[in-house]
Amino acid sequence: MTFLLKRYICVVPLQKHFPLKNLSIGNFKIRIPVVQGGMGVGVSLSGLASAVANEGGVGVISSAGLGLLYKQISSDFLEASIFGLKEEIRLAREKTKGILGVNIMVAMSNFVDMVKTSIAEKIDVIFAGAGMPLELPSYLTKESTTKLVPIVSSARATRLICEKWLGKYNYLPDAIVVEGPKAGGHLGFKPEQIEDENYSLENLIPEVIRELKPFEKKSGRKIPVIAAGGIYTGEDMYNIMKLGAAGVQMGTLFVTTNECDASIGFKQAYLEAKKEDIGIIKSPVGMPGRAIFNGFLEKVRLGNKQPITCPFKCIRTCDISSSPYCIIIALINAVKGNFSGGYAFAGTNAFKATSIISVKETFATLLKEFRAKAKSLK
Repeated sequence: MTFLLKRYICVVPLQKHFPLKNLSIGNFKIRIPVVQGGMGVGVSLSGLASAVANEGGVGVISSAGLGLLYKQISSDFLEASIFGLKEEIRLAREKTKGILGVNIMVAMSNFVDMVKTSIAEKIDVIFAGAGMPLELPSYLTKESTTKLVPIVSSARATRLICEKWLGKYNYLPDAIVVEGPKAGGHLGFKPEQIEDENYSLENLIPEVIRELKPFEKKSGRKIPVIAAGGIYTGEDMYNIMKLGAAGVQMGTLFVTTNECDASIGFKQAYLEAKKEDIGIIKSPVGMPGRAIFNGFLEKVRLGNKQPITCPFKCIRTCDISSSPYCIIIALINAVKGNFSGGYAFAGTNAFKATSIISVKETFATLLKEFRAKAKSLK
């Protein structure tokens, strides 16, 4: 094997019998086409992101809630968030020369600050979801090296973003993440669409690929599609890539790793979860979400939770007058292992976790499963 020793880019020729190609995002060649999903609050920070990057995937830091995680720096949530993002990027860079990204929710009140900070810190990729990042290219400068990847849940959203970016900024996405209804956390679907096969990831991927064709023709370059939501094994990865996805985004799989930044208590919730424990909740931010049911959520269901004030104003769509609880506090409690005051978001396959292993072992298992599926079809 040969390595191209250049900052951010590591190319390793794969064996001829192994039909797994590099994922290209702009000029970055990702050796293993796996993007680690950005998981907040505090689940995927520099520890997990750097470990994934070191294995040849894209490690992703979640920017959600950093102001609370770094509240000792400043009592101002927005100021602490900027400091926290810079610090997590710095810590990750100390541990890897691989490719790193930041996940930024469009719905966050500090979306613009997080985008500008990420670009100034020369993060490799920004993944922007939980809303339509229609103005995202406007924050790039002539010196910017950061690639822009929207997260969408429909072909229509893909078209709208591409039309806006191309018409206003002469820029097209460097890749598209298509997140299906089996993902953990907030979902970009109406409740009735979540179990509708017409909105399955398997249907969405070909639809988005078709929608991108005219834009690829205009630009003269491919726009890779990255599949996300419910992908947990190498076989899952193989099956969705056979439909045309250039790579996959996986979050739930990486929670039960040693390097995941969440507490052991948070990881234990995944290990103890049964299939029937994982389901859809109504989030205070106005979107459905997938989580592991627990006592806290049962109290919410019974109407026993109600905040008095909004301490952070972190999500623009969160209305404190009607919210049953503060979501950022609930999520930070959970990541610390305090489930009496919070709960864990999780993908539909979280119940499959059986042990806590390293990121290196996780990648080895994933690739072994992928090869086995490919071999079985020869």
